[in-house]
Order: sequence, then structure tokens, then C-alpha cells
Amino acid sequence: MTEPAHFAGAAVSRSGLISVETTETGLPLSISVDPSELGRDPEQLARDIVRLCRQAANRAKLMRRAALTEVGVGEDIMKRLGLPTADAVALQEAAEEDEIGYDPGSWLRTAYE
Repeated sequence: MTEPAHFAGAAVSRSGLISVETTETGLPLSISVDPSELGRDPEQLARDIVRLCRQAANRAKLMRRAALTEVGVGEDIMKRLGLPTADAVALQEAAEEDEIGYDPGSWLRTAYE
């Protein structure tokens, strides 16, 4: 198996109007912002982009972890490399959504309450 020089992760805002692709370290490879988003508060827009970069970086780390697992690298090495588990990434993303006040299940509760 030939390993890529780097792994890239992607993340998209809930609205789909902001998308990023980053390296494992969070270095942006591409950022796409719909023109309608440019009228928002610049600080909030920047926070959203940084949050998406963090998510994309963690997803890239998951890809690296999967590639290393495939070739037999052990869990102790994964921890030393700082490669998160899928559960850890999911928890982090959920915590960030909680922080900004997004509850993906809220529409279900209102529909069935």
C-alpha cells in the first residue's frame, strides 16, 4: 500500500454555505464561502471557519489512523501520535455544536411533542 503524502479532511457548515478542506494539522487547503455569508458578523464567520478547520483536521487524522491500523500500527503508537478515535471526534463535534447552540434532534422533538 502506498501511503499518501498527506491526508486531507473536509467539513461543511450546517447550511452548506461554508466548506473547508485541511491537512491533519488544520492547515487550510481550500475554503469556500458562499457570497451570502459575507454579510455576516466577521468574527462569527471567522469562528465558524476555524471550527470547521478543526473538524476537518480531526477527520484527516481519522484517515491517517485508519491507514496506520491497516498496516498493523498499535494503539499505543496511535495515542503517542495524537490520533483520535472515531468516538473522540464525534464527541468533539457534538460538543462544538452544543457550544454554538445547534441541536440536530430538536426538530424531531417539536414534531412529536
